[in-house]
Amino acid sequence: MAGRITKAEEQLRPDPVHGSKVLSRFINCIMWDGKKAAAQRVVYGAFDIIEKRTKGDPTAIEIFEKAVDNVKPRVEVRSKRVGGANYQVPMQVNRRRQQSLAFRWIITAARADKGKPMAQRLAKELLDAAKGEGKAMNVRDQTHRMADANKAFAHFAW
Repeated sequence: MAGRITKAEEQLRPDPVHGSKVLSRFINCIMWDGKKAAAQRVVYGAFDIIEKRTKGDPTAIEIFEKAVDNVKPRVEVRSKRVGGANYQVPMQVNRRRQQSLAFRWIITAARADKGKPMAQRLAKELLDAAKGEGKAMNVRDQTHRMADANKAFAHFAW
């Protein structure tokens, strides 16, 4: 059912504080068990921490957008079976999947860092990603390295 058309995009409401649909989608990705208020508390708490650390310049929403842009992968490897052998074929990533992967990697990196409240972990990961470092950026770099190493199989991408 690839490429099916849904109303998910038009039904998504912008977040109440910043009016951003991207941030609203991020909050939905953070959410567990339908607890949206808890997810919003975590994200806005992280934004407050970012505002304190950067003293408001740049703003937290700008840091968030820069972090997501930095973590977005341009290429990824997909497994392709050709003549009885599996090849890791590098392929371009569409914009929607780039955003989904960036969200997933940032959230996974923040959740993996145990021992502190989630808002602090998320703020740290967003600040690191905006600077071009951190766990989420390492995952992106590994993905790009893997795609680069398998360039020889690019002709299998059809």
